[in-house]
Amino acid sequence: QVQVVESGGGLVQTGGSLKLSCVTSGSTFSINAIGWYRQAPGQRRALVGAISSGGSTIYADSVKGRFTISRDNAKNMVYLQMNSLKPEDTAVYYCNVGGIYHSDISGYSPLGSWGQGTQVTVSS
Repeated sequence: QVQVVESGGGLVQTGGSLKLSCVTSGSTFSINAIGWYRQAPGQRRALVGAISSGGSTIYADSVKGRFTISRDNAKNMVYLQMNSLKPEDTAVYYCNVGGIYHSDISGYSPLGSWGQGTQVTVSS
């Protein structure tokens, strides 16, 4: 079982920035696609964006131009840089490791392992 741990969440004002990290165990990280999701209270978990094993990325329309996903295969790490944060970005953010990256439809299907999540709160 792959272990996944997210970190970097916190409280930030509108317009601020945060960088989330996701570290995983296992020796196959470099070939895994990774997805970032978020879940606000009372809402379904939704895809924020994803990165393929080759470094291609996709993003939800709501975060395009503000969020950036990157990966460091040497460290088994994936990052979610979040800029120009809005109150509606408030949610628990989760990392999914080992899903399917759909380049043809700019989508991601979660499989494999999830982390416990990290809370992001954006104050107005």
